[in-house]
Amino acid sequence: MDIRKLNTDENPPMDLLLLADPSRTLVEEYVQRGECFIAESDNQMIGVYVLLPTRPETVELVNIAVVENQHGKGIGKQLVVNAVQTAKSKGYKTIEVGTGNSSIGQLALYQKCDFRITGVDIDFFIRHYPEEIFENGIQCRDMIRLSQGL
Repeated sequence: MDIRKLNTDENPPMDLLLLADPSRTLVEEYVQRGECFIAESDNQMIGVYVLLPTRPETVELVNIAVVENQHGKGIGKQLVVNAVQTAKSKGYKTIEVGTGNSSIGQLALYQKCDFRITGVDIDFFIRHYPEEIFENGIQCRDMIRLSQGL
């Protein structure tokens, strides 16, 4: 698997990005402001992540997604590790990520990758998404914020 920055002449992989965030408006907005990286294997795009500078010396991993037929193969972890390394190489001191309270697998993944829970944005998904989101039989209401020092 190779991970590379999306070229300026390439369109962002919206179908893949929308797997991690159902709001096309939000995705389009942060892809414009951030840097999009794609993972490829055998000339197929299998994963994506977006890094978005938020404050001095801080970057947020705002989207990370893996094509559904590649789940469970460690690709998500490789993407998170690559995002951390990329952020560190660019001189950032902190990397942050937020995920839904119902995103059990993602919460486990980020903590396995040395992220620590730093806060909860109560009702984030109620305020910012017009339709209810359910995962793992749980309504996604709150944004769980995590970070890691670099």
